[in-house]
Amino acid sequence: MLKALIITIMTLAIFAAGFIAGVYSLPILTEQPAPDIAILKQHQDRSQFSATFKPDLKGSDRLHYGDGKVYLTNDAISMQGTLSPGPDYQLYLSRNFIDNEDDFLAQKGTMQRIAGVRSFNGFKLVVPQGIDVSDYNTVVIWCESFEEFITAAQYQ
Repeated sequence: MLKALIITIMTLAIFAAGFIAGVYSLPILTEQPAPDIAILKQHQDRSQFSATFKPDLKGSDRLHYGDGKVYLTNDAISMQGTLSPGPDYQLYLSRNFIDNEDDFLAQKGTMQRIAGVRSFNGFKLVVPQGIDVSDYNTVVIWCESFEEFITAAQYQ
């Protein structure tokens, strides 16, 4: 009986470890390539706003962070730097600076979702027509699947 219990516990532990490893590694394996640095530089040169993602925000941690520069125009948002890998990252614009999960969840209804982030080493996302980035002041990266704050940067 004890031997069967130990085998069951070990099997569940191995399954859990494999599941956790899969959740972490799948986004890395399915990551889209980052845009060419020349494309990111071109967007940087014509940006209206810029800000810095910092890895040490209140809601960030060793597994959920961003580190780099973000550039905004009314037609695109680009980032040069790194994001911790994860599933279902979404970029939002906020009218208030957000640096943790509780604040994000409290204000999510007032934010504008821009697009999904599918690259962790730089990205360029199209801003949907009709959205004026100057109506907001903060870029937020959020993991929808796990309701996890990743990073934010205030640009005005």
